[in-house]
Amino acid sequence: MLEEIPLTRPETPLLDSIDSPADLKSLDVAELDSLARELRLFLLYSVGQTGGHFGAGLGVVELTIALHYVFNTPEDRLVWDVGHQAYPHKILTGRRERMLTMRQAGGLAAFPSRAESEYDTFGVGHSSTSISAALGMMVASRMQDQDHHNIAVIGDGAMTAGMAFEALNHAGHIDDNVLVILNDNNMSISNNVGGLSSYFARMWASKPYNFVRTGGKRVLSKIPPALKAAHRAEEYLKGMVSPGTLFEEIGFNYIGLIDGHDINRLVEILGNMKTLRGPKLLHIVTQKGKGYSESENDPFGMHALSKIAPTQTDQTEEQLKQEPSKPEPALSYSQVFGNWLCDAASADQSIVGITPAMGEGSGMREFAEQFPERFHDVAIAEQHAVTFAAGMACEEVKPVVAIYSTFLQRAYDQLIHDVALQDLDVLFAIDRAGLVGEDGPTHAGSYDLTYLRCIPNMIVMAPSDEDETHKLLSTGYHHKGPAAVRYPRGKGPGTEIERNLDPVPIGRAISRRKGHSVAILAFGSMVKPALEAAEVIDATVADMRFVKPLDQELIGDLATSHQLIVTLEENTVMGGAGSAVNEYLVQENYSIPILNLGLPDRFLEHGKVPDMLAEVGLDSDAIATAIKQKLKACKIQSEAV
Repeated sequence: MLEEIPLTRPETPLLDSIDSPADLKSLDVAELDSLARELRLFLLYSVGQTGGHFGAGLGVVELTIALHYVFNTPEDRLVWDVGHQAYPHKILTGRRERMLTMRQAGGLAAFPSRAESEYDTFGVGHSSTSISAALGMMVASRMQDQDHHNIAVIGDGAMTAGMAFEALNHAGHIDDNVLVILNDNNMSISNNVGGLSSYFARMWASKPYNFVRTGGKRVLSKIPPALKAAHRAEEYLKGMVSPGTLFEEIGFNYIGLIDGHDINRLVEILGNMKTLRGPKLLHIVTQKGKGYSESENDPFGMHALSKIAPTQTDQTEEQLKQEPSKPEPALSYSQVFGNWLCDAASADQSIVGITPAMGEGSGMREFAEQFPERFHDVAIAEQHAVTFAAGMACEEVKPVVAIYSTFLQRAYDQLIHDVALQDLDVLFAIDRAGLVGEDGPTHAGSYDLTYLRCIPNMIVMAPSDEDETHKLLSTGYHHKGPAAVRYPRGKGPGTEIERNLDPVPIGRAISRRKGHSVAILAFGSMVKPALEAAEVIDATVADMRFVKPLDQELIGDLATSHQLIVTLEENTVMGGAGSAVNEYLVQENYSIPILNLGLPDRFLEHGKVPDMLAEVGLDSDAIATAIKQKLKACKIQSEAV
């Protein structure tokens, strides 16, 4: 058990000898416990250097070793769900020496990536996809007369999503060789592992039992009533000592519960299950954050870790006292939302908060504590969250759905059909809009302005700072219909917030700066770099606030008083806010050059957000340069240029 994360690379002689799963197989089973200790220690060290997810990875160290030890990866397909737990997998599959590049530009991705390694059989980032992917791989391999194993590792949290059960149902129908490993690390499905259930799990996985089981089915198939009775007897027995009845009914051979940290038993049971045919589900119980006391005690708070900075031991207490006090840190946009939600809920008893397993990240902890009866975490079920909110709105309740931009994509049909089509009064607080940095393209909110603005009845807002976020959330609250406020990850510029619930006029932009020749229409997070670029080229800057409806009056005035319109957004430029401006100008027959700046038509790999914005031309210097080039190309004279 570790109390502190090592700041220097630990000695790991066994782990250093493993460059691939083939090397792992040369070890004796008795050495695997020692390897697990070394792997856990190295994982703590490497994540301490880079930051990233580590609680889930610590919990699956033994499972990861056992899977690569028993199965012949990558020929046998191993699919990790979500990918938070895949760091040990990366370490064992030839990427140990690159772990210190994790989540950095040009380094390892935070999630499994097919482009990164042949051992990453499926790229992931969103949850509950593993069973579907593994099943698809299995069916495709049969079409090509291949007979490798297909293994999906899914957590109990991810098992709450409907997609996982859709795949389980299909797998039971196909009745072919797929193995699902349910990693239960929060007791949301099972009770603690006991001796009796562990004994039966070993028995159910044993070759003699399954030989008798298969042979008995063949014999009793000629006597249907007897076969049904035998099946019921087995089902009742498993139901008494484990929660496997559901999976047995779907068509899986359920084996569990197993201690997921007993590596010798895991190797034994996986070895036996490798010989079994048909759909199989192994239910293991693990401890999230295993091996690091702080993570074991707080598995939610320690789900991920920021980079650990070395302690400054060379400063005396007197020196520290003399240091100037630091200014009050700016609030994150998630905290701004959380504070607003508490204020609104205090003023209005009809407000409820809904989140699909993102309450902590969305800033809803205080709301959940103050208004527990009005806080609904529906687990990893984005589609259900949106339709659940729609049902509430039908009964004169005001639901506020807190969701990340990238995850709202999963509930797009519900957004259109269940909310917007019925013009229901639901407010969407969309966090992590735009680039998210180290988490990469799977978590970037690059498309919400595009996919939201094409939906009838939607109001779409993009605040530029903390105060605007508070005001536009209030505007969405007062609006009687579907509305969305999208804001970025991290902290704002530090703008003081007027904590009231007064709305702003819908579709009204704000003029932030007066200039000549060039008018910059900036949306959301792009207002700040727009103002900086405007100082260089003496441009007018409008904080547009609303993507839908646009401030058409202001756009018309700027189009007649300037020689170039520039749109800026941290969203894909295709179909985004700039496209909305273009459509209006064309519709009204304005003849003025237009420059649309936004995210390009490609997936952007992970890195620091400022570096990523600079790379795609969305920092202030690049914006000013692009405008100068456009002015030159259009032969427009500008005093500043």
